[in-house]
Amino acid sequence: MMASTHAAPPRWRRGEGARALLWLAPWIVGVLVFFAYPLLATVYFSFQRYDLFTLEFVGLDNWRYAFADERVYQSARNTLWLVAFMVPAQLFFALGVAQLLTKIKSGAGVLRTIFYLPSLVPTVAGTVAFVYLLNPATGPVNRLLALVGITGPDWFGSPAWAKPSLTLLAVWGVGNTMMIFLAALLDVPRHLYEAAAIDGAGAWRQFRNVTLPTISPVLMFSAITGVIYAVQYFAQAMIASRVASGATDSAGTTFTPGYPDGALLTLPQHLFHTGFRDWSMGLACVHALLLFAVSMVFTLILLRQFSRAEGDS
Repeated sequence: MMASTHAAPPRWRRGEGARALLWLAPWIVGVLVFFAYPLLATVYFSFQRYDLFTLEFVGLDNWRYAFADERVYQSARNTLWLVAFMVPAQLFFALGVAQLLTKIKSGAGVLRTIFYLPSLVPTVAGTVAFVYLLNPATGPVNRLLALVGITGPDWFGSPAWAKPSLTLLAVWGVGNTMMIFLAALLDVPRHLYEAAAIDGAGAWRQFRNVTLPTISPVLMFSAITGVIYAVQYFAQAMIASRVASGATDSAGTTFTPGYPDGALLTLPQHLFHTGFRDWSMGLACVHALLLFAVSMVFTLILLRQFSRAEGDS
């Protein structure tokens, strides 16, 4: 009788596997409880008519209604605008300020504190203050512009200026990203700049050929987190719309997000309004899955682009 060619795995290997699973158990439980189960439940409820009290299977009706809803497309366009314009503006401004702070020798600590402080302001307070500052009638910004002969726009009251105004608010609060970039820039080896200078590279070539490749992992992290944050943009847009429109939650009144004319309506706001104002939880689950899909698509695109850039370098 021939001996089996497949020997049993050594006991120490089985022990190593058990210990590895034991150490991974908290992460596995966390993924199952806080990601896999909510995702599967969202998919399940997207095929139901659900208002927290009754549950009725409706097939693809929620999906058909979502793709026929003009406000879904409007909120998607606004969200894509924020991804395309707000995120690059934040990254460029934060990187520029961080690069500037690495060159300043006197008073750098004070300037770092000044640029970082806005990120510590609570979201509600910062947004309300920004809407007041940009108020076309009483805000100081338009008054200062009028002193130099410029007629300021109706910042949060104009569909054309509402999203750029939110972008200014986002750029004002990039202190956290600025500090991350600053730490990355200070960690670039100085001898690389010295070697590039010996080869005749100027400031721009040093930045392009030395600084950017060295801090590319930090750039990738900031870009991905910025895109995910923009796709989930909710609080600032909701508060700015409410304050700029003068809406109140008095009895018998309701506030429809997106003022002015839906310019500040984002996918998370539409999801919230659908689920917790209209109580259409099944339809809200469809919106949540669309939001998840958009986030994943942008994340995969960014990962692929950064991987390609690193391969070319």
